[in-house]
Amino acid sequence: MTSDLRDRAVRAAVEQGLLGAEQPVTALLDVAGLRASAAALRAAFAAVTGAPVLHAFAVKAAPLVPVLALLHAEGLGAEAASPGELAIARAAGLPPERIVLDSPAKTRAELREALALGVAVNADNPQELARLDALTAAAPTASPIGLRVNAQIGGGSIGALSTATATSKFGFPLTDPGARRHLVRSAVERPWLTRLHTHSGSQGMALDRMADAVEAAYLLAEEINAAAGERRIDTVDIGGGLPVNFASEAHAPSFREYAELLAARVPGLFDGRYGLVTEFGRSLVAKHGLVLARVEYTKSAGGRPIAVTHAGVQVATRTVYAPESWPLRITAYDAAGAPRTGPPVEQDVAGPACFAGDLLAERRPLPLLHPGDVVAALDTGAYCFASHYGYNSLPRVAVHGWTDGPGGISFATVREAQAPGEIVAEAGAGHRDALLPRPAARGRLSDPGDSMKA
Repeated sequence: MTSDLRDRAVRAAVEQGLLGAEQPVTALLDVAGLRASAAALRAAFAAVTGAPVLHAFAVKAAPLVPVLALLHAEGLGAEAASPGELAIARAAGLPPERIVLDSPAKTRAELREALALGVAVNADNPQELARLDALTAAAPTASPIGLRVNAQIGGGSIGALSTATATSKFGFPLTDPGARRHLVRSAVERPWLTRLHTHSGSQGMALDRMADAVEAAYLLAEEINAAAGERRIDTVDIGGGLPVNFASEAHAPSFREYAELLAARVPGLFDGRYGLVTEFGRSLVAKHGLVLARVEYTKSAGGRPIAVTHAGVQVATRTVYAPESWPLRITAYDAAGAPRTGPPVEQDVAGPACFAGDLLAERRPLPLLHPGDVVAALDTGAYCFASHYGYNSLPRVAVHGWTDGPGGISFATVREAQAPGEIVAEAGAGHRDALLPRPAARGRLSDPGDSMKA
């Protein structure tokens, strides 16, 4: 979104009461931006292949039913990595054939449910593959089943998000001694194994390295098909992981840039012989989200101004704990929602949590903030307000989708703010006395000697 459009959305949120003294933090999603990202993804891959492509949105990036329903209406499916994410996708109206289930720790019950529904499943390890042997023998399934392959091509700049390292917990290793031969044999022996899946990481991964993993999966598919004497592997799931630019408004790298790189590096994967699945998440939604927070107090410590706001670790967990890897752009507004003006002053933008590191930004040059002002954390549409961190029992924030029409900015509720009663219920209020000593049963003798005294 442009800065002008964002400014209008912030002002409208204040004017319409979505943010204020009684509601000091809220989140906004740009509906038109989400639609535009979905269209750009579809167009990028349609330009390089005529084969069928399922773009399965990674639910973990924004596990909100209305978001998945919108993306489904825009032609996308869903990639779920837990029973909860699968339930969210189904609640959003996605049919099983548009859902992929990935997780390194699927239970037998989860696998059984997925196979009964017809959801695609990617096996993560030999023990899971053995479970699938038993389940597919016991009951027929329409589920496409694949193997997740760790191409072991190395990591990116954020180690915790690098899933194709030599020792990654994800998938079947490809380059360990004897591993490739074992994978080929496993696929050839199982006619119902028709897919390969790879995912090399997320933020911090170079596009060339991501392409290395896709090329490795394609070459393995070709080897399996040659060994089987037929086109056994018919679909390659290339995962997601396209990085997001958090430094400016630019959407870079683009889906088109990545698709063109893959088509140049692995032309055989795009010549129509293989169906494709993608699992993009952050790159579809991050740039379209805002967290707005009211400045409650301002102070100075050690000569540095500090603005204490209502947005911190509960909405921007990664930024608070790893600010070097996850810096956020911050913009400042006055109490009416108009852009705050004035010379830039280095100041800290702090959150409400009760620990010193709860900072959205440190020494950030901004117009000097005042109580009642509004700060906006940009590019927070993925993994921020939707994936709540309940430190200090801070509530989940309200989420509103916004659109710009002839009548101005309008809002629709995506998720209501969490009420205190809901927090208390989650904290076990229904079992308040569970750990207290149980009262003695009526009529029970408290002293063993009482029966002798009677």
